[in-house]
Amino acid sequence: MQNILGIDIGGSHITLAQVNPEKREIISSTYVREHVDSFESKEIIFSAWVSAIDKAAHDLDKEDLLLGIAMPGPFDYENGISLMQQGKFIDIYQVNIKEELAKRMSISQDQIYFVNDAAAFMEGEVFGGCVQGFNKVFGVTLGTGLGTTFYNGEFATDEDLWDSPFKNSICEDYLATRWFVNYYAELTGEQISGTKELLDKPLEIQTKIFDEYADSFSEFVVQYVNHYEPEVLVIGGNIAKAYPYFEKRFIQNLIKNNINLPVRISAIFEDAAILGAASYALKMLK
Repeated sequence: MQNILGIDIGGSHITLAQVNPEKREIISSTYVREHVDSFESKEIIFSAWVSAIDKAAHDLDKEDLLLGIAMPGPFDYENGISLMQQGKFIDIYQVNIKEELAKRMSISQDQIYFVNDAAAFMEGEVFGGCVQGFNKVFGVTLGTGLGTTFYNGEFATDEDLWDSPFKNSICEDYLATRWFVNYYAELTGEQISGTKELLDKPLEIQTKIFDEYADSFSEFVVQYVNHYEPEVLVIGGNIAKAYPYFEKRFIQNLIKNNINLPVRISAIFEDAAILGAASYALKMLK
């Protein structure tokens, strides 16, 4: 069996685990999550990453080790070079991460593969999640930001629709957590941090906000998703956990637009990127 690590790198963390490619699942006893400050220096960032990888891979033979790494963009995924110039990871801008990791871990660069984090979510859901067996899948992650990805039967791609024109602004302004925060403040003059807190509020206000969100989300599907002709829509991210509260109106709106699209909610959430990064690396190895 191939020794493989699936690794998810974000602005504040690295999360990783060994993956069993035959069972298509994470080996939970190897799960590691470490805080990494993306605003730190190159040396601190790499030291933290390598330390976490060593913990998860401590019992694996390095010669046969495969690393699949999900990274946010902008990023040169083929060559492993960070292109992030603003905010997070400024100190590793234009650094060849593949080269650095290989050198620090004493492995070959050919053992390391990078994939976009949104695409990794989809690869994970297709490989070991809720859309196994489908050939055309559209995925959205609804949370702090908006992630969009499409699986065409072979590979998942990042569709990068977050800043596409929508209503009076861009898609992300209406579909990410900040919309709930802003709309709740507009209606009540009070603050919430997201959908989890909204569920503790009076039913009347919940319903009004979730209905409005369902209308925006269905409009987004009509405008941007339907032409992909997906067999199924998969939803991840923290807002997906509140899907039962806007599901009925969302589906009704789609039906009104003659869209009959089955919806699956991620069952593995954050672990999807780990599974997806590992499965992508396995595909690239073949």
